[in-house]
Amino acid sequence: MPISVLGLDADDTLWHNETFYQSTRQRFNELLADFVDVERLEAEIAATEHRNLGLYGYGAKGFTLSMMETAIQVSDGTISSRALSEILTIGRELMNHPVEPLPGVHEALEALSAEYRLVLITKGDLFHQESKLAASGLGNFFSGVEIVSEKRADTYTRIFSRHGAGPENAAMAGNSVRSDVLPALEAGSYAALIPFHLVWAHEDAPLPTDHPRFAELPSLSELPQWLAEVAGHGAN
Repeated sequence: MPISVLGLDADDTLWHNETFYQSTRQRFNELLADFVDVERLEAEIAATEHRNLGLYGYGAKGFTLSMMETAIQVSDGTISSRALSEILTIGRELMNHPVEPLPGVHEALEALSAEYRLVLITKGDLFHQESKLAASGLGNFFSGVEIVSEKRADTYTRIFSRHGAGPENAAMAGNSVRSDVLPALEAGSYAALIPFHLVWAHEDAPLPTDHPRFAELPSLSELPQWLAEVAGHGAN
């Protein structure tokens, strides 16, 4: 059977996201400059955020809580209430950042939705991700939206079975090797990496360059052609 369902990541695949996290981290570094150097602070916030993923999950709310926890730790509890309030402010701004679709995304989704059932598959806070999709103006292209706590092989098996004929007849595209590519391939799907110039270290992993169902594409605009070539060669 040919590919009938296409899963698409959201953040940094359809719209800008990591750009805003980078600017938020910069402001956080500036706020804590009197307590710790940037290198140590970056290591501390990364460790705190990673430790808290199982509790808070992915997204701006969890990141804001991790910033506050890190600030208290590195300042030995002496950070002022004014500085903590500023951290809350930059976290709130991160929640409300403008949703800007990446170049060519709208046109690519028009072409893809004419051929495949599109399912948005994203990690993060339910309310925040739904809000971003609504603000993006891209919601009408999708027949399903799946906001999950983690992307694993069984996640893709479940989603692609619910929305189509199973993972073997589906493809996933996104900017994260760890979340969008490797577990989708493990489930038996096709997977395309659409790189973004900024990558959260947690999402990085070696490329499965020799896998017959994997491709790295320069942009989402190249995805329709790759899927057409896959269909032309038949399922592997």
